[in-house]
Amino acid sequence: MTAHVPPAGVLGFTVSPDFDIRHLPGWYVVNTWLQRQSGRTIALQMFEDFTSLHHAIEEDRVDLIFANAFDAAQLVRERGYLPLAKPHAGTDEAVIAVPASSAYHSVEDLRPGVRAAATDNPEVELMSLILIEPADLARADVRVTVQPNHVSVAKALLYDEADVGFFLAATFDDLSPDVSSQLRVLVRSEIFVITHVFLVHPRLAALADTFRRCLMVMDTDAKGLAALDDVGIDRWEPVEQEEVEFMIDLMHALQE
Repeated sequence: MTAHVPPAGVLGFTVSPDFDIRHLPGWYVVNTWLQRQSGRTIALQMFEDFTSLHHAIEEDRVDLIFANAFDAAQLVRERGYLPLAKPHAGTDEAVIAVPASSAYHSVEDLRPGVRAAATDNPEVELMSLILIEPADLARADVRVTVQPNHVSVAKALLYDEADVGFFLAATFDDLSPDVSSQLRVLVRSEIFVITHVFLVHPRLAALADTFRRCLMVMDTDAKGLAALDDVGIDRWEPVEQEEVEFMIDLMHALQE
């Protein structure tokens, strides 16, 4: 039986809001690439925070998404989204940083009541709370102040509004030299399994192979390669359902 292909219409594409804002123009170029290669009309909508993204998911407005592992777990297990690809050599890690002048020199130095600045990224919070376990701190022992982006997290540290900052490693590494020189990494995770994943809604299952092929050939074309460079990805590689299931199981284990 031939798989049903949904009628032509505008598809909704979005990206996990933990991306570096400097990559924003690049994602519009990626969107244009996907449209031209797939022959489908795709509208890119970016969300300022995870609350807004999750509302859009609940309202069933997301057809294609480059999701972090935390959201991918829910989308795959609970909503049946299908994995298409992941960045080559692009696993997600967390960094806990402090001001360069901080008296904290190891995680074990942290005490109950420590002030943390973070974005609303649940993946980063999960990994960061695991990283501070050697200090014997529970979530209730950490006073987390949510910031709109990773630059604001850094500023909270520099202005003494927080003792530690929770960062996605990739965004911490993208801080300007002027800012990063005033910070010091306390600890960096080394999980090597957790990654962002490009997913497609199950109603578009008949188009999954089409979108996967579009992503796989991006690095073989000058315009596609330029788009990838603009979003900080060297190339895509295919990801199997079993690989995503393993990552989800690991995420659940880390939460226990």
